[in-house]
Amino acid sequence: MHIHILGICGTFMGSLALLAKEMGLTVSGSDQNVYPPMSTQLEAQGIDLIQGYDPEVLYQLNPDLVVIGNAMTRGNPVVEAVLDKGIPYTSGPQFLAEQVLRDKWVMAVAGTHGKTTTTSMLAWVLEYAGMSPGFLIGGVPENFGISARSGDTPFFVVEADEYDTAFFDKRSKFVHYHPRTLILNNLEYDHADIFPDLSSIQKQFHHLIRTIPASGRIIMPGGDTALEEVVGMGCWSEMEQVSLNDNSCEWSANVLEEDGSHFEVLRNGLIVGQVRWEHQGLHNVSNALATIAAARHVGVLPALCCEALSLFCGVKRRMELIGEVGGVHIYDDFAHHPTAIASTLEGLRAKVGSQTIKAVIEPRSNTMKMGYHKDVLAQATAAASEVLWFAPEEIDWLEDAVKEKSPVAARVMDSTSEIIDYLLAEVQPDEHWVIMSNGGFENIHSRLLEALKNRT
Repeated sequence: MHIHILGICGTFMGSLALLAKEMGLTVSGSDQNVYPPMSTQLEAQGIDLIQGYDPEVLYQLNPDLVVIGNAMTRGNPVVEAVLDKGIPYTSGPQFLAEQVLRDKWVMAVAGTHGKTTTTSMLAWVLEYAGMSPGFLIGGVPENFGISARSGDTPFFVVEADEYDTAFFDKRSKFVHYHPRTLILNNLEYDHADIFPDLSSIQKQFHHLIRTIPASGRIIMPGGDTALEEVVGMGCWSEMEQVSLNDNSCEWSANVLEEDGSHFEVLRNGLIVGQVRWEHQGLHNVSNALATIAAARHVGVLPALCCEALSLFCGVKRRMELIGEVGGVHIYDDFAHHPTAIASTLEGLRAKVGSQTIKAVIEPRSNTMKMGYHKDVLAQATAAASEVLWFAPEEIDWLEDAVKEKSPVAARVMDSTSEIIDYLLAEVQPDEHWVIMSNGGFENIHSRLLEALKNRT
């Protein structure tokens, strides 16, 4: 069977391609923007990538099934060709549910922030415990080097995104997955291009909760009002809560280092293990607690979870240190929401103390470009020393709404070349440059690294 994936370089669709290849299917795919790490991962697996959406290519390939990504819209030439020619098609989540997740113990991670990291943690903990899980993750965990695999046991860990499924199925992706173990990390308003308000997202989350069996388990943070409102609509499953500072929750933590690099894990107020790792930020401590609670649901003891997490190597593009030259550290980070930007920078600040942190931010997500978060974006960078905002032509509100209200030195620049020239002109030893974008950002990371090497 030959499947062709439209939008194959998206994090979800690219991971789905790996699973399909592992199943023995012939896999090809098209995308408008082909860039690492997904493109290199797919090419390494021998999957044909085609730049652009030319219908003639589709006719030449003659696939048995077209899997259509949620970025594809009516009016796209290849979508119109699929419909006109009557080629069988489906969505990515539906394909995953029918071909991969059937008869699996699905462990899903949902929420506005931390899905990729927490899913990676959970997959690694189960792997360390000898459970050889399958997984599909919207990123590349360093412990595995790939974003998806089928696994050798009934356990399957999936990143459960609330974004819509496809142009012909406007339900959230995660309603297809039917998990038995569910982590709800947090819930804030996002995806303004899809959801008009928070309540519409909450409705989708409640649709997800409705699919959890009574013997299933939901893990969520204590004190998250938006999630408590979702559960208040009805819940029929077991539930456990995690908290950084509330011992009344089933799972809590004693943070022993301010940057979150060392903490004790408590269950019902009793210490059951401790984690020492290279990761920073209290958000990652919370992610770890949820991971341990979920792993316990399938029989992994907390002490073993802590051992595994102490060996967790992180995820590409999640505060990934991509190089250090002459005392300048360059990080690639996916943060694209004010809460994520703030927690990431605060974690780095706790780790590096008074050293200089320069944040370079591309407001690339649809919600960011629409300016929905513009009133809180400036304050989200308070832990940085300086912030450089990338403003392409379609974004005209950064100067007034963000730069003028910034609690730290801020500049707005309209080209990545200008950003690179500025950083090189002002560079000093012991600086940390955090590049924040959920896209390729014109390959600014490697360009900066190469420029620094040449300068040195």
